[in-house]
Amino acid sequence: MSFLHRHFLLLACALIGMGLLSGLGVWQLQRLAWKETVLAQISARRYALPQALPPQKDWAKVNPDDYDYRHVIMRGVFDHARESFLFRASATGAAGEGPGYEVLTPLALDDGGTVIVNRGFAPAELKEPARRAAGQVAGEVTISGLMRRPEARNAFTPADEPDKNLWFTRDPAALAAHWGLQGVAPFSVDADATPNPGGWPKGGATVMKIPNNHLAYALTWFALATTLAAVTAVFIAKRERTPKDMT
Repeated sequence: MSFLHRHFLLLACALIGMGLLSGLGVWQLQRLAWKETVLAQISARRYALPQALPPQKDWAKVNPDDYDYRHVIMRGVFDHARESFLFRASATGAAGEGPGYEVLTPLALDDGGTVIVNRGFAPAELKEPARRAAGQVAGEVTISGLMRRPEARNAFTPADEPDKNLWFTRDPAALAAHWGLQGVAPFSVDADATPNPGGWPKGGATVMKIPNNHLAYALTWFALATTLAAVTAVFIAKRERTPKDMT
């Protein structure tokens, strides 16, 4: 019996497994190229000069992939009476340490429409507006910051508690429905780190922690394919030697 016939099933299974593992490695390399393109786009948007928001008439058509992290500037008046609190287990941006809240406030724009602005982080002891009254700016303001897509939920995200005005995802549609607001943008804006009067909330809450582990994943899949090849070769070599050793 020929070598191929003696080990056909084992070789076939090994080749199929190596093909699948190598294919996953190639897929991760493709994902790596995609992720690096995305990160380059985000960096370019974030550090570009601020530009005007898309006009309200175009809001329904904006694509999150086209605007996320875009640096923008806008003018309007804050509606502090409809301030909301987004719980964070730890401080965001450069706000310090400990749990607290990102303060989400509707901004009525000069040219129409409303944008939910993440004004920044406030520690738990400063959640109540009365404790940071200086930061409740009245009148027209100019805000620059980064456009953000609605925040996705996962299986571990707690349910929002609208009755307590407590939220666990950044969702402009949910906030608009809670407050009965019309003409609210489907995106929000993270205000930059320009200090607020009194120091709180502290802007610049955007956290840039976008994972890019695709190269490590690719190397892992290729290593598994190589290991499978090596194990198969050793196993076949041992089987080939066994009859000779027994004679």
